[in-house]
Amino acid sequence: MAAQELNAIARSIVADHKGVLAADESTGTIKKRFDTIGVESNEENRRAYRNLLFTTAGFEEYVGGVILYDETIRQASDDGTPFAELLAAKGVVPGIKVDTGAHELAGQPGEKVTEGLDGLRARFEEYHGLGARFSKWRAVITIGDGIPTDACIHTNAHALARYAALSQEAGVVPIVEPEVLMDADNTIERCYEVTARTLHVVFYELYRQGVALEGMLLKPNMVVSGKGCPTQAPSSRIAELTVDCFLRHVPAAVPGIVFLSGGQSEVEATENLNAINRVGGPWPLSFSYGRALQASALKAWSGDTANVEAGQDAFLHRARMNALAVAGDWSAEMEQAVHA
Repeated sequence: MAAQELNAIARSIVADHKGVLAADESTGTIKKRFDTIGVESNEENRRAYRNLLFTTAGFEEYVGGVILYDETIRQASDDGTPFAELLAAKGVVPGIKVDTGAHELAGQPGEKVTEGLDGLRARFEEYHGLGARFSKWRAVITIGDGIPTDACIHTNAHALARYAALSQEAGVVPIVEPEVLMDADNTIERCYEVTARTLHVVFYELYRQGVALEGMLLKPNMVVSGKGCPTQAPSSRIAELTVDCFLRHVPAAVPGIVFLSGGQSEVEATENLNAINRVGGPWPLSFSYGRALQASALKAWSGDTANVEAGQDAFLHRARMNALAVAGDWSAEMEQAVHA
């Protein structure tokens, strides 16, 4: 597929202040989510929950793409419509997670490399046939004593670029996700430094492997303080350093940046996104949130069919709040107006 066609898909995902719903939790991850509400993680419950999200009336006003998991892209709504078809009919682009997870990086204690390149060309062919028009691959960069090493950053960047090239070859827009984790006790300045190093190497590899920058999206972390850091930077500082880092290391040709929430609470993720958009940059600065779009919806639903509408209301509210944040128009008062 020509780069301009990939560009059109990428731009449509982030058009009109829309973002991405990351509904690509692996079976293991969604079990952890279901455990918190006392719901058994079986295939039907997982399907019913995704059905709740995807049939929410009006969510397509705020969400331009949905990342699916391998199981989910093969499932259908209550009326038998395949999920990918249901989303596409709403004008929402269906996507697919294609990596097979982060594993220990040989010779580098405490660091990981994402696997899944073997057989990926054939899987892309199948996923395209199932309706996927964008994909996602997540690399994990850990901050710690003496890490990340150059070996870890380069290995993950190389894999991200190989994945992105295969995705574009298949006519599928790649979402390139190099996530610098926020789990340590590092300062925000240390996060800036590691994020800058990572982005620099990722874009070098993308260039080296011929990936069309105008036909991809970037899904990065925000520049934030580590969770264990005694000084937590405010949203204004997060916005200032995040945009500065990206202006220095992300080419303007990239049609959109969709931030991950990375363990932030729902409102924190929205507040920080809003602050980032108040600063602004040459790209749409949007969201690709999982938990930060779903936590309230999951709790409201709690596995009970009688609560589907309540779950959908909670999901729609979060989607709307984040679209307002992409416009830089969110305020804390709007959170109180959920049922007004």
